[in-house]
Amino acid sequence: MKFTFGAHEIAVNMPDRAQLLAEVRRRFDAGEGFALATVNLDHLVKLRADAEFARVYAAQDLVVADGRPIVTLSRLAGQPVELVPGSDLVRPLCETAAAAGVPIAFVGSHETALADAARILTAEIPGLSVVYSHAPAMGFDPDGDAAGRILEDLQTSGARLCFLALGAPKQERFALRGRTQAPAIGFASVGAGVDFIGGHQKRAPLWMRQLGVEWLWRALGDPLRLGPRYAKCAAILPGQTVRALQLRSRPD
Repeated sequence: MKFTFGAHEIAVNMPDRAQLLAEVRRRFDAGEGFALATVNLDHLVKLRADAEFARVYAAQDLVVADGRPIVTLSRLAGQPVELVPGSDLVRPLCETAAAAGVPIAFVGSHETALADAARILTAEIPGLSVVYSHAPAMGFDPDGDAAGRILEDLQTSGARLCFLALGAPKQERFALRGRTQAPAIGFASVGAGVDFIGGHQKRAPLWMRQLGVEWLWRALGDPLRLGPRYAKCAAILPGQTVRALQLRSRPD
């Protein structure tokens, strides 16, 4: 499934979790880094409005579908992909890292959440090693000097997988910078996924996730902030639906 924003094309190139984890393990074994993004409808809104973000997103190595609207659009386009929420990837990626003997790191969120995530994950996953965590100060600039120092510290720590909980577009920008400054490290942009581990954010009940209405749970929890965001998401759906159907009708 592909989305085009000006001169930039964003492809969901990891169609399911199994293929993603296999590619991550291959990169661990080969000593290669990566930038992993989890595209959702909110990201599409941001990508339409921000050409620089579109450039950064198009340069991510691995992209999965994080949201049922993306999955639905992929099916309409005749290019079906599976739902792979970033929040559900933290533990499987940690298990893959532990199996490969790869140390991990966390950047983002806040110190208590990072400490709790490290404590819980290392207790649950045998062999998992957390060698670095850092919660940047408010106003963190992924292109600034502080970000450069974090990348230097990550390399010194020996981490080979770094979870980013900075929010879009900061985490994707930081990940892309890391591909140049710390090319042997894999950067996984998982947003609130780290906070969910220790209960610092409460995720929607499983039945709501299964019905595809996790967005409603989040909107009800913070209507002033998320209400306008989801309204913008709904507004782009008709156009994205038309584009998906046009992709389906194109000859090979």
